[in-house]
Amino acid sequence: MKINLSERIRAHRRARSLTQQQVADALGVTVGAVYKWEAGLSAPDLSLLVELADLFDTSVDVLLGYTVKGSKQTDTVARLKDCLQNRDTDGLAEAEKALLRYPNCFDVVYQSAMLYYLFGLRDGEKPLLRRSIELLERAIRLLGQNTDPQIGELSIAYDLAGAYAGLGEEEKALELLKSNNPRGIFDDVIGQTLACFCDRPGEAVEYLSTALVSVSAMLIRIVNGFINVYCKREDYVAGASILGLALDFFAGLRSEGKSNLFDKPCVSFRICLAHAQLKLGNPGDARESLSDAKQLAEAFDRDPDYSAGGLRFVRAVKQQTAFDTLGVTAAETAEKTVDALENEPLRRMWEEVQTEE
Repeated sequence: MKINLSERIRAHRRARSLTQQQVADALGVTVGAVYKWEAGLSAPDLSLLVELADLFDTSVDVLLGYTVKGSKQTDTVARLKDCLQNRDTDGLAEAEKALLRYPNCFDVVYQSAMLYYLFGLRDGEKPLLRRSIELLERAIRLLGQNTDPQIGELSIAYDLAGAYAGLGEEEKALELLKSNNPRGIFDDVIGQTLACFCDRPGEAVEYLSTALVSVSAMLIRIVNGFINVYCKREDYVAGASILGLALDFFAGLRSEGKSNLFDKPCVSFRICLAHAQLKLGNPGDARESLSDAKQLAEAFDRDPDYSAGGLRFVRAVKQQTAFDTLGVTAAETAEKTVDALENEPLRRMWEEVQTEE
């Protein structure tokens, strides 16, 4: 067993932006005593350890910061994960046994919570959902042990909201989601909940609109990544396919006669599509794609709009600020894209298209 109490006390205090004096005042000890604990010169007695854990909103086990040697705990967690993966209802009994043995192990508590969450939602069993909430709340207190980067306070808040929604407590679910929603990451879920379960369509549209803009921006980044992958692999069939998919999506979002914040990326996508079409031996299609890129760039530069106002379905969106490295104008975006692709036939065809009426 390895214990680093002094380091853990200091880390928990700093994580909560507390001074040594504030900790001392809360516990009724001198600031010198807190200093000695953090310096490793002395240690708090058992009763003060409990008070410290309570002050830091954690458990004594986490505050002590120890890991138990051996494989039994690891094997237990692996069995719980396997039960979750295979939807094995025997996992619930396994979870309760594990919780008795390792009540303050984050991995055990979290995996057990997810088992109760899964079967509670699947079978509509409210007692299972309430148990999942109890365990998820315990898991939050034990987060200091977590080593999985895909699990954190936000993901657990999302799971808690799902459990409350499963219990029919949609307002509690909304409260959790809205208070844990940096950069609107849960706007889609909030909008769906408002529209489907709370009969608040006006409020739902605001969240659904921002979610639609966010997922569209995400699609731009995803397609950019795929373009680079497929170009490096010279897989122009796949490249043309994903570009076609993306361009169809954004065409469906356009309001007739209006520019929008995704026009410049779409200019770049159309030129990349022409590049792929040339590589595949389809010069006619490539010229058409370049002509479409030219027309879209000219339309945007005549009336540039970096807002979401030109998008269909989008209403009441908060001000969107678009940042890109594509160029000041859509025409500059086109030139930079052609240069980056280093395709001389594409360059010549682009120059020809530029002279066409």
